[in-house]
Amino acid sequence: MDHPRVLVFSRTAGYRHTSIADGIEAFRSLGAGHGFSVETTEDPVTLASALPGCRAVVFLSTSGEVLNPAAREALHAHCTAGGGFVGVHAASTTEEDWHWYGELVGARFDGHPDLQPGEVVVEDHGHPATAHLGERWPFTDEWYNFRSSPRSRVRVLASADETGYRGGRMGVDHPLVWCHENTGGRSFYTALGHTPESYAAPDFRRHLLGGLIWAARLDS
Repeated sequence: MDHPRVLVFSRTAGYRHTSIADGIEAFRSLGAGHGFSVETTEDPVTLASALPGCRAVVFLSTSGEVLNPAAREALHAHCTAGGGFVGVHAASTTEEDWHWYGELVGARFDGHPDLQPGEVVVEDHGHPATAHLGERWPFTDEWYNFRSSPRSRVRVLASADETGYRGGRMGVDHPLVWCHENTGGRSFYTALGHTPESYAAPDFRRHLLGGLIWAARLDS
């Protein structure tokens, strides 16, 4: 029996995170341990041809304009047909001129303060991405700000406590992790994942796995 297929896309046309290689290794390891195959590419032509039949596509810290028209069409078709999407960290800095992609991710990046420790507030433990976490999750990241809170359009799973770090600009409503089904398929986004070290941390790997399992319907 063939394993479910997951495609990890990590092309960058803007800032490139050094943690991308660590993220790819983490997803490959999760696939090997949980019965799904992981394909990786930074080529939009390959993305377009490989997406059909995939259970989910992961945009791993993509940045800038990374898709050609055929890849856009393939991603749209994948999601509207019920396929899964997982956006990690800089996925919210991607395809700025494509309105539909902004709806798919859920919110648009609006800068970040310096890398620093803080606390993630887990709001919803009823999702596989957050079920294993406590009420507070100490983390070191860039604490992305967004142009507006997506709360009215998505299911918020975790948020930032801006009182615990410097440079937050969203106030008391600062979502960091959410999911939705607004674009046909299941979309999961986490703003976390800047550092290479985070991808080796068991809690963060389980967080990614839970988001992917939900988005790809791997538990059904």
